[in-house]
Amino acid sequence: MRTLLVTALALTLLGQGVALAQTTAPPPTQRPPQAQPAPTQPQRPQPKPPAAKPAVPGTSVPVEAGFTIGPEDVLGILVWKDQEMSGDVTVRPDGMITMPLIRDVKAAGLTPNQLADRIQEAVREFVTDASVTVVVRQMNSRKVFITGEVARPGAYAIATSMTVMQLIAIAGGLNEFAEAKSISIMRVETGKTTTFPFDYRNVANGKKPGQNITLKPGDTVVVPER
Repeated sequence: MRTLLVTALALTLLGQGVALAQTTAPPPTQRPPQAQPAPTQPQRPQPKPPAAKPAVPGTSVPVEAGFTIGPEDVLGILVWKDQEMSGDVTVRPDGMITMPLIRDVKAAGLTPNQLADRIQEAVREFVTDASVTVVVRQMNSRKVFITGEVARPGAYAIATSMTVMQLIAIAGGLNEFAEAKSISIMRVETGKTTTFPFDYRNVANGKKPGQNITLKPGDTVVVPER
């Protein structure tokens, strides 16, 4: 009987020890959950930017108000929606230009806008909704000339107003043998030649600014040798 009691008591104490050990044991360590990669979204195709419109080939030079076209000028004729009739033309010595379909058109003596209106009227026989633009590519009809003792004598095109002093500067300046006091400007109008004096040193010093006249197409500046 005593043996049974001792055995029961031992089993009871053993069970309590096991329960105590389970309650005091630290919980098992848990690994943090690994971050799951975000589901990839299908990328929408980006819209392509609109294609740039082709630029009009060639360049134009600025012209002053009232500019009239002359022989040797190079013009850009732009006929809207008709590339075959568009292009660059050179004004012939007789003042005419030649275009497809409408053939010869008088250009000399007209402003670019007046020529555009004339071409547009002629083109409408073939293209009902024609719209014509005329630009000046090269201005070769408006030339002035300088000769004598300068670095680069010759003909120079004038797109806008130009004075005698400016022309001398463009021509590279006077040579060391130039007679700076006796320069002259020759102008032919209605068959009559008019000569204007020009004293380079006085003009440069501001003494005779009135001699620094604005040149006209066809004027010739003569720089003599001393």
